[in-house]
Order: sequence, then C-alpha cells, then structure tokens
Amino acid sequence: MDLARHYRIRGRVQGVGYRYFAQRIALRLGVRGWVRNLPNGDVEAFGEAETEVLDRFRRELERGPSFSQVSEVIQEDALADRSTTSSFDIRY
Repeated sequence: MDLARHYRIRGRVQGVGYRYFAQRIALRLGVRGWVRNLPNGDVEAFGEAETEVLDRFRRELERGPSFSQVSEVIQEDALADRSTTSSFDIRY
C-alpha cells in the first residue's frame, strides 16, 4: 500500500541543484510527487510510494547533492494528493 509524506529540507539546499537531485532520486526509486524551493531558503518535497521506498528517499534527501549541506529533514505523514502525476515534478 502506498503512503504519502511531506518533507521540509533545511540547510544550504538552494542554488546547489537540490531539486534536480531530488527528482533524479525519486524517479530512480519510483516515488511520485514534486519538489520546490521555498522563499525562506528551504526546499519542500512531497512523495507517494511504499513505506520502504519512502524511507530510502528520505535517506537520500538527508544526503543531498555534493554541494549541499543538509542540516535537517522534517518529515510528516500526508494525505494522498489527487493532483500528483505518475511522475516526480519540479514545481516553480
């Protein structure tokens, strides 16, 4: 059964390719959802997949791309998003 999770990623995560990193990892793992920059410098992501897949996705979000410095990933369970595509999008 698929679950949904909302993530807020803090640290040096904008201007370092973080959204593209998150999209690449999500597509590789089969996570559906989206990622976007927030005005305060955080990155926000939403993902839907099986529990084990979302756990792996979070570990990758914590690692981030090579030029990032992730200080915290805040995770919350979420409701499925009916507008989520079958892919993983970058939102602007």
